[in-house]
Amino acid sequence: MGKYFGTDGFRGEANKNLTFEHAVKIGRFLGWYYGARLERKAKIVIGKDTRRSSYMFEYALCTGLMASGADAYIMHVTTTPSVAYITRVDDFDCGIMISASHNPYYDNGIKLLNGNGEKMDEETILKVEEYLDGKVEVPIAGRDEIGRTVDYVAGRNRYIGYLISMSKFSFKGKRVGLDAANGAAWMIARAVFDALGAKTYVINAEPDGYNINTNCGSTHIEQLQRYVVENGLDVGFAFDGDADRCLCVDEKGNVVTGDHILYIYGLYMKERGKLMNNTVVTTVMSNFGLYKALDLVGIDYEKTKVGDKYVYENMVTNGHRIGGEQSGHIIFTKYATTGDGILTSLKMMEVMLAKEKPLSELAAPVVFYPQVLKNVRVKSKPEAQNDPDVQAAVKKVAEELGDNGRILVRESGTEPVIRVMVEAGSDEICEKYVDSVIDVIRAKGHMA
Repeated sequence: MGKYFGTDGFRGEANKNLTFEHAVKIGRFLGWYYGARLERKAKIVIGKDTRRSSYMFEYALCTGLMASGADAYIMHVTTTPSVAYITRVDDFDCGIMISASHNPYYDNGIKLLNGNGEKMDEETILKVEEYLDGKVEVPIAGRDEIGRTVDYVAGRNRYIGYLISMSKFSFKGKRVGLDAANGAAWMIARAVFDALGAKTYVINAEPDGYNINTNCGSTHIEQLQRYVVENGLDVGFAFDGDADRCLCVDEKGNVVTGDHILYIYGLYMKERGKLMNNTVVTTVMSNFGLYKALDLVGIDYEKTKVGDKYVYENMVTNGHRIGGEQSGHIIFTKYATTGDGILTSLKMMEVMLAKEKPLSELAAPVVFYPQVLKNVRVKSKPEAQNDPDVQAAVKKVAEELGDNGRILVRESGTEPVIRVMVEAGSDEICEKYVDSVIDVIRAKGHMA
């Protein structure tokens, strides 16, 4: 990760950690970089979520792009996966999404996508950061070289059409709840489900610039749980601020997580001979219950570091077709280059309709193991993690758990913290084993 850009873009509080000057400079560099490299006027597409500051960043990026001679195509309020899709199919040089995903309204972020709609490569990101730090100069465009903005709402409509084309079934007769999180999906999700014939019930689709993710969406799914039960709906889907993730609620009001989705659709693919390499890609944070369920149906799995970026890299490298995170970032590489919440909801509808089963029955084989996770502040993450006595304690726990649980000890990517997590048959067992490792970290003097 770079100085400014993490695994999911340059993110921070608007005009505090991430300022409009940053946005202008990012636009300045990208407009020049692609124009110089391709020896023509660069063509870059931009989308944003519903945060009040997204408008400021949109105009700042456009100013920078035009000043460097690029044309900026504006999709307006739209989802991250829609920008990825349009970047790829309409031959843009790169795409930019303005969003802080599931963060509160006062945060924002700038995500960069390459011409294939994938997260930008580290080499280009580092060049952007060098310009942000004043280490390189970029010429300014003049006369007929100055760029322009183009209203590109047509791109959003094309993406809606693409999603509609994804469904093999009519949703007629199905009562579906959608929680748009007052975010980027607020118009798109309803349009898709209405077009497919569902009786659509939408909540949290009145964005005002401040209420994105506020007690709603995939990070606060309790509201949708109540809504599904109270209105007798067949299923509910909750998105986050930029709609690249989706969590589900079954007809009984139970949450169906990303781990359940990986099992449900992975098995559906296997049954139809579509599961390439017989493998589902997960992160190390997937619940032990998912792996037990996959073992029972003979599906292999791989584990990556936390972050959909790493999931996607593994899938592309190894030719796998489905992967994701417990949080609801699910990637279907046949159809998308990023997690896509609305696409995920359509895929869940497909399995329900194809198998003629309610979501509760489809998700039942994945039985979550109790989990205890504790954060330990340490003086040095590598020293604590690599201490032989700490490693011995972790190995001892793993041996005692055997096939009935697991332990995971990892460094935080953003804090001076070691995370100790155990999944086992009961909370008491989890607590005992987590504390046994933390006791060793404390005894060896690593704690801050």
